[in-house]
This record gives sequence, C-alpha cells and structure tokens, in this order.
Amino acid sequence: MTLEILRAELLGGVTHGFFTRKGGASSGIFAGLNCGSGSSDLSDVVAVNRDRVAEAMGGPLRGVHQVHSSDVVTVDGPMPQPQPRADALVTARAGEVLTILTADCQPVLFHDPDNGVIGAAHAGWKGALGGVLEATVDAMIDQGAARDSIRAAIGPSISQAAYEVGEEFLDTFMAEDPDTLRFFANGRDGRYQFDLIGYGLHRLRSAGVTAEWTGHCTYSDPERFYSYRRTTHAKEADYGRLIAAIRL
Repeated sequence: MTLEILRAELLGGVTHGFFTRKGGASSGIFAGLNCGSGSSDLSDVVAVNRDRVAEAMGGPLRGVHQVHSSDVVTVDGPMPQPQPRADALVTARAGEVLTILTADCQPVLFHDPDNGVIGAAHAGWKGALGGVLEATVDAMIDQGAARDSIRAAIGPSISQAAYEVGEEFLDTFMAEDPDTLRFFANGRDGRYQFDLIGYGLHRLRSAGVTAEWTGHCTYSDPERFYSYRRTTHAKEADYGRLIAAIRL
C-alpha cells in the first residue's frame, strides 16, 4: 500500500509531511505505518516503516527521546546516541530530516523560507503549557530565522470534541493564565472539553508566528491515525505512533 502523506499549504515548497498510518508493514493493533520504536511492536517491522519514511523524505531521520518537555535540540552535526531527551529539533543544515512522533499530541512543523531554517516540535498539553512551541521558535531564531518569517503547521491531533478532561486539568491551566478558560467547553457530568489545537495556535500566534492546523483529528479517524486516547478507551494493550517530518 502506498504511503499517505498529508501536507500543509502554509509550508509551501519545503519537503515535509504528516504521515498517516497507511502504507506500513505493522499488523494487529499497530496495523500500518507505526514509527514508534518505543512501542511493543516488532522492532524489525518498525525499522521497515521508518525506512519507508526516510526514503519518502530523501534522507536519514533525526529524532529525540520525547518526554513532554520544552527542551529543543539543535541539529548541527551527527546526532548523539542515545537520543537526547527533548521534544523539539531545529536546524539550518541542508539535507537534515527532522521528525516528531505523536498519537494525539500536536506534531508541529516549522519553516522560515527566507532564511533557511526548519523545526519540528511535539506539543501535548504539558509541552504546550511549558513553552515548547516558543522555545522552538527561539531556537530557530538562534540559527538565523526571523520571527515574522516563520510559518508553523499543526498536523493531525486530538480535537476538542474528543478531548475530555477533569477539573484539576482546568485548574492547572487557569493557574498559569486565567485567559485559557476560553479553550475549555462544558462537557458531561461536570467535565470539560479542551481545545488543544486552538491553544497551540494561540501560543504560536502570540509568539509572532503564522500558523495553521491541517484539520485532521486523530481520535475520530482510526483508519488513518493512531490515538492514545482511543486505544485507552478500547482497552487495547498499546498503540502506534504517527510520524511527522520536514527536510531542509
């Protein structure tokens, strides 16, 4: 099966893609293009999937050990091993392919077409609240990007309709900034629906970056996307990871 690669119009001609689960070698609950080596999927099969992505992107994949932080790695030479613990990468080196893994969290790809700098960030609620998006922008600027030239695209992520949270979750955001109440809607039984994507767009735009969302919800489309929350609701043992990639 052919790989399905979603692209963002905002990112223009730079080589990039938000890969769906289609076209992969994994089977069972991981069926499709599971690129998560941290999953319990067969490591050889995950390697096949990642090789297919590398071939589509035209180069070896650079990634980090994601930990829901605001830490950013600048790729300016060979990647250290083991992978550094961080949640974003930036580079100004031609030919580098930066990647992020997600399964409901926001995969965010960045490009400054005027100055030749790219970035990729993993932004779940913890990372977004902790400033990973702004940290990625700052790291790009350190590599020569201009804030008003940076464009960012949020790929397939969990939508507000599928993201039910409790009062403690709301309190965490309100303690940081009471204005974030606007990203919560009333849900059932005293719970709330959180707009992670709207919050991500707000943080990006507040940082002076032009940003958009591709419009895809991971939870509501099991044929195309893995979803941690959907897997949890289905009481499945594990879940696959989607990959997003960008190459300068």
